[in-house]
Amino acid sequence: MSFIIWLVIGGIIGWVASMIMRTDAQQGIFLNVIVGIVGAFIGGLLFGRNINGYDFSIPSLLAALAGAVVLLGIVNLIRRGSVR
Repeated sequence: MSFIIWLVIGGIIGWVASMIMRTDAQQGIFLNVIVGIVGAFIGGLLFGRNINGYDFSIPSLLAALAGAVVLLGIVNLIRRGSVR
């Protein structure tokens, strides 16, 4: 059950982060889930928060969102650099 919760919350976090970074048109649901889960990992490293399947808190979700935004920012910088 915890895995399904990770996928759902990861998808929502990834979608919100893509809306903030204006990359939603470029991403599908699969990429939103990946961005949300990897963003949660990055946010956990940056802010010392973690999200598990049983204990969701607002600070943990905000850390995951911040990590996803950071991830999308890094991806945008890499894409912008490789186009030139």
